[in-house]
Amino acid sequence: MLPRRALLAAAPAALLCGCESPSRRSAARPPTTPSPSDSPSPSASPSPEPEGEPSGPKPGDTSLEAYLARVPKFGPPPEPDSIHIGGGGSTPWWFRVPTKQKVAFITIDDGGFARMPVARDLIIHAGIPVTMFLNSPAAGNYTDYFKAIKDAGNHVQDHTVTHRNLKGQSYDFQHKEIQDCRDRLEALFGERPWLFRPPFGNYDSTTLKAARDCGMQVSFMWTQTVDTGIVRYQSAQKVVKPGDVMLMHFRPLLAEDLIGALQAIKASGLTPARLEDYVPKPEA
Repeated sequence: MLPRRALLAAAPAALLCGCESPSRRSAARPPTTPSPSDSPSPSASPSPEPEGEPSGPKPGDTSLEAYLARVPKFGPPPEPDSIHIGGGGSTPWWFRVPTKQKVAFITIDDGGFARMPVARDLIIHAGIPVTMFLNSPAAGNYTDYFKAIKDAGNHVQDHTVTHRNLKGQSYDFQHKEIQDCRDRLEALFGERPWLFRPPFGNYDSTTLKAARDCGMQVSFMWTQTVDTGIVRYQSAQKVVKPGDVMLMHFRPLLAEDLIGALQAIKASGLTPARLEDYVPKPEA
């Protein structure tokens, strides 16, 4: 079980900050590779920047260093409050986490389409807390990529095997999709998922019952989507509210999406937090 307050590791330029123990930070997040300017040659003389030349990343720069420079600064997230999930024969269906704390949550789905190294490295070096809802075949085919993100203090959760629309399907079909994915993800990453997101956000009462029978605590929708760096709000109020869950996907521009989400969270006066800190793994 991860510490309840995970550190958002410091990195060059404007990066997230947090409050995880130094030992956890050093184990989970590799240090940023120094740039050549960190160790200048004794004979090198500094070159003044051209007058009027803007500082910071150049437009169109998609290097890790450029993305890190765009990450807003945040204070540490608050100590997670206690959220009662309740029992019953079905999981609750949440668009957002029921908390008044000034936090929001980043979730990334699927995994089979694109896995850009710069997005992975941005998550790791900037210490961005994310939850990955993965399809099990993608997780199996690209385990090292997702494991690197998980090892930085994040989690892998259930998104079915075949990414089929579950709504209207039989109980047996839905149960198998969820259970088989859960079993496979546990075998790959050593941790059994306890959160679920149905493909496309489509579900019915059978979905929520099957999810509960497979050991899921909560089934999640979302409150904002992010694509090509643009945050798309589900309401007229273009603001991220406490407890909101932001959805993006493993796509070619995921790094842009992460920056867009972080900037929207910052502009709304919130801090990014880890979903699993608010919906912790149930006691065995």
